[in-house]
Amino acid sequence: MTLEPDAIERFYRANYARFVNVLASATGSYESGRDATQEAFARALAAREQFRGEGSLEGWVWRIAIRVAQERWARAEGLSRASAELPDVALVMPERDPVLTEALRALPERRRLFVFLRYFGDLSYSEIADACGVAEGTVSAALAQSRDALGRQLSQEGALR
Repeated sequence: MTLEPDAIERFYRANYARFVNVLASATGSYESGRDATQEAFARALAAREQFRGEGSLEGWVWRIAIRVAQERWARAEGLSRASAELPDVALVMPERDPVLTEALRALPERRRLFVFLRYFGDLSYSEIADACGVAEGTVSAALAQSRDALGRQLSQEGALR
């Protein structure tokens, strides 16, 4: 199943802001998030013959976008791509909410990525599973654990009442 270029373009136009928000969190700035989004969609367009239709278009493009963010993060940190399993996602402007920043930082990398994909990218559990190559139950359990951990941390800090 080969994707038509206009299908990717329509998806890009409808979802650009979501990708920028998550990729900015993974690359450190909105400017680099925009660049990563452009690169991810350019790669998707160039590799559209490789889309087999086994998962969703959204999951496939997110998988590419996560890979782009991982590569950019590893390069910025002076690491080889192989040594960086996941991009290190964080709030782009941590000074705006230092309590939430610290609570998110306390989460393991994979859970933090799931949180950003769910709440900043607005992906469903199945889309996160597809994008990250894990079972939907893994996403569900990780997000439940993350919500519990964040709730406890934010309650301790007095951020939740």
